[in-house]
Amino acid sequence: MRTFELGLVFGTTIGVGVGIILAMAIAWYIMYRQKRFDRSHDTEKVCPKTDNHPIRIHGSDSSTVLSDSNHSRDSPRTSEWSNMPQWLEGLRRKSVASACGIPKYSYKELQKATWNFTTNIGEGAFGPVYKAQITTGQTVAVKVLATDSKQGAMEFLTEVLLLGRLHHRNLVNLMGLHHRNLVNLMGYCAERGLHMLVYVYMSNGSLASHLYNEKPEPLTWNLRVQIALDVARGLEYLHYGAVPPVVHRDIKSSNILLDHFMKARVADFGISRQEKSALHSSSDIKGTFGYVDPEYISTSIFTKKSDVYSFGVLLFELMSGKNAQKNLMEYVEFVALGVEDNEGWEEIADPRLEGKFDVQQLNFMGGLAYNCVNPVSRKRPSMRKIVLALSEILKPRNSETYRVITEETTFELDLQGTFDSSLTER
Repeated sequence: MRTFELGLVFGTTIGVGVGIILAMAIAWYIMYRQKRFDRSHDTEKVCPKTDNHPIRIHGSDSSTVLSDSNHSRDSPRTSEWSNMPQWLEGLRRKSVASACGIPKYSYKELQKATWNFTTNIGEGAFGPVYKAQITTGQTVAVKVLATDSKQGAMEFLTEVLLLGRLHHRNLVNLMGLHHRNLVNLMGYCAERGLHMLVYVYMSNGSLASHLYNEKPEPLTWNLRVQIALDVARGLEYLHYGAVPPVVHRDIKSSNILLDHFMKARVADFGISRQEKSALHSSSDIKGTFGYVDPEYISTSIFTKKSDVYSFGVLLFELMSGKNAQKNLMEYVEFVALGVEDNEGWEEIADPRLEGKFDVQQLNFMGGLAYNCVNPVSRKRPSMRKIVLALSEILKPRNSETYRVITEETTFELDLQGTFDSSLTER
């Protein structure tokens, strides 16, 4: 009898124990599912559909000193803080950031990599830039958003969350998905009230630093043409390869970075937009003086052809070595008065070249650049056609005519003739 009672007690104890364990397991499973649901819900908040948010990439070298890129009728930061708490709350959840596919560095990691932020190599509108070496041994540039920066914290967040879209080798891009003409964003940090961006280090600085600084070796003509082609390929990808298409809105020589091999990459996407959102009229005009499309100023609508205009200004910078913000386009218009049958652009050539350039190539580029800055945007060439045209310049030629065949049309530039209007695109 006693044995039976002991067995009953023992069995009951085991049964109760199993029941408790089972109940705990069920409770844990319910909590786990709820946590996954909450995390998924938060991820949707932090990684929203990006139809109306800007895409941002900054340059990553001390030479990339960003000018004030806001020429606004209204304050560029009027409402940027209104949604900040929600974005910051989500971004601080490391698991959610990981769900977005965004590498995150801790403050301590970047503090160590920059020797306690003592390796300052420059400063721009975003804030100070530090050279750093991360645990993988790779050299990077760390940009810290200054408290008085003209660049907003909201732009920082949208840049981090949306850069994953862009993966072209002619842009500065994110997470190894790259095109060689885009600058690589390696990750971010948002701790202790600070916002930092980690980029691949571009050892040769910005194009502007080579054009305007008195360095022993000026850029050769062939290198200038190659840089123009690199930039054109980056923009071509943004306009036709990115999904959805993106307009940069701030193409300028200080936003073109050069790597160890002098290959150019497009940087600083702080005011970039998906094309369809940029097509809506806005009273907030953005860009950099000297590069902004006059049609954009008059209509407040930014299109791919507005990027083309800025690229045309950049071509004239490469040809002349003159600063676009110091009346370059007025000088171009003056020189254009003496251009006949696409000859005469050599007048604009950078004196530092000392005549070491192909006159026919320079006249070709001059004609191309002048078409890019046509006051009527629909008469400007597309970036696709610009890439074809610049590629043609670098080809060994056997005749007096550069010829490019596209799916849409065939266009020619007789080096002793005029620039063919079929380069233009609606």
